[in-house]
Amino acid sequence: MKDKLTVFTKHLLDFMFFAGIPVTCAVPFLTYGYGAFAPSYRRYMVVFSVILILSGVMALQILYELRRVFATVIAGDCFKNENTVSLSKMGRSSFVIAAVWCVRIFLDPTPSVFIIIAVFIIAGLFSKVLSRVFGRAVAYKIENDLTI
Repeated sequence: MKDKLTVFTKHLLDFMFFAGIPVTCAVPFLTYGYGAFAPSYRRYMVVFSVILILSGVMALQILYELRRVFATVIAGDCFKNENTVSLSKMGRSSFVIAAVWCVRIFLDPTPSVFIIIAVFIIAGLFSKVLSRVFGRAVAYKIENDLTI
């Protein structure tokens, strides 16, 4: 399935993944620079750097798994067990991001922190449910292939 939207999305995921690596590595420097403007960042700079680095690593894991899923979509064979595993890993990574951001509630609670936590909890739940749906679809596909 190589329609324009799928190919565009694949290229966007590739760009986000490869751009995310240096951005994640640069987090300590970026938080140091931002700390000059925000007193809460200056006070908790190390903790915020750890939160952002862990979030960045988990986000890269999500992007990596999404790239794997899109490769099977483009190949035209998306109902594979590997996609079920990838979706499950994406859910786990989303929950880790939400948990890491819960630490920030106690240090510097802002509305954006609660929004980030909610978004990643929902993303984690969605990924886990979709993983189970894909698992069932793979089982039906295998059963159908054996029937024919």
